[in-house]
Formats: sequence, structure tokens, C-alpha cells
Amino acid sequence: MNGSVAGGGGGFSEEVISLTRRPSGLGFNIVGGTDQQYISNDSSIYVSRIKKDGAAYLDGRLQEGDKILAINGRDLKDLRHKDAVELFRNAGYDVSLKIQRRLQPQNGPVGHRDDGESGGLPLAAFLVPGLALAAAAVWILLRYRQRI
Repeated sequence: MNGSVAGGGGGFSEEVISLTRRPSGLGFNIVGGTDQQYISNDSSIYVSRIKKDGAAYLDGRLQEGDKILAINGRDLKDLRHKDAVELFRNAGYDVSLKIQRRLQPQNGPVGHRDDGESGGLPLAAFLVPGLALAAAAVWILLRYRQRI
């Protein structure tokens, strides 16, 4: 499985990412574990850093902050940090990661956005009122200066 996405619900998405180990490793660092909680009351394993030119960086899908739920089908719940590190080190050449990612909030209605339009308000929505306000301020300043 090279990257199936399943709705995780509650503002999260899950994805399976397959990486091929390079001589330098998988190309990312992890934090977390039962003995080194990255987030209070959460002993999950998280990606803390993607190493430039590493396997994860070159693949492009894994992101800093992703929660790693499983490696090669092995659940990472309730592991000490060093035990999780050992699982990654001994995972083999082809590695499958099941990750969870928090979805980014969207502005406006939720819908299909493959039309090339960016989300949110257009730049003109800020520029036009801003320029009108600046022009009014200059006009008032000039009128006030003439009375002095």
C-alpha cells in the first residue's frame, strides 16, 4: 500500500506511507513514548524532524508533527522511547508507516478545491478597503492642514 488515505474523523486523517531505507536510515527523528511524553498525557510517537535528503524527505509525504501509529503493522502504543527506536532500527529495508495527521482548518465551505483557486479571501478584499481608508486619511490630513 503506497499511500491510502482513510478518514480518521475528528479532524484527523490517517495514511499508510511506504519508505525504502537508505544507507543513512529512514531520514527522520522521533519523539515520545511512555517515558518521554512529547504531549502531556499522550505517550504516542511523533515525527520531530525530517532529515534533508533522507528517505522520508525524498518521498515527501511524512511531515514533522505526524503521529506514527504503527510500523510494519506493529502498533506503537504504550512503548518506551528506546523500544520505539529499536523497532525503527530493526524494521528492515522496506518500511510501512501508518501515520495520523491533524487536518488543517479550512476557510469557507468545505468542498472540492481542485479548480486552482486558493482558499480564503482574495487579496483585493483587503487591499481595496485599506487603500480607501488610506486615501480618506490623506484627504482629511490635507483639509486639516489648509485650515491651520
